[in-house]
Amino acid sequence: MQLTVTGKQIDVGDALRQHVADSLESILEKYFGQAIDASVVFSREAHLLSVQVAIHIGRGIMLVSEAKADQPYPAFDEAAVRLSGRLRRYKTRLRDHHRTAVEAERASQYVVAPGSDEAEAGDVEAVPDDGGPLIVAEMATDVPTLTVSEAVMRLDLASQSAMMFRNRAHGGLNMVYRRADGNFGWVDPGQPARN
Repeated sequence: MQLTVTGKQIDVGDALRQHVADSLESILEKYFGQAIDASVVFSREAHLLSVQVAIHIGRGIMLVSEAKADQPYPAFDEAAVRLSGRLRRYKTRLRDHHRTAVEAERASQYVVAPGSDEAEAGDVEAVPDDGGPLIVAEMATDVPTLTVSEAVMRLDLASQSAMMFRNRAHGGLNMVYRRADGNFGWVDPGQPARN
């Protein structure tokens, strides 16, 4: 596994790098096996240290965890506990998923700036000529073909708020999202609403 450990406004020493490498190797060995790559970023936020761990474990599956503490070791250890819990929860599905190929189609993904009725003084390009939203970035992304439970698993592993996928059952586009109460929602525009 290729591991990158970096710090923003913090010096990451060899001892911390070794602790991160040993911990991640132990967690991945126990629950999954070998990952493709991992990146760990330590950053200072006021009086706390924040750590973000992102692991690419294969076939479009990202595992992301974040934590904050007053010291780097406890912050990383808390993020590692969260990673371990997610891997434990989805261990069987991940192993089965690793054996089967997942179809995906390419789509465009856009980052749109929040709209305002008036452009800033002197900012000619703030509002497009056609009155549409200002596109900040345009990227290619994959829309995988999954079951609803696989989509929820990927959403939870990556700590994302929403995910679009093609439903393997009927081929239509669906979306799963994380609700404010901690549960997951599922949008299926192809199915009639139940009363």
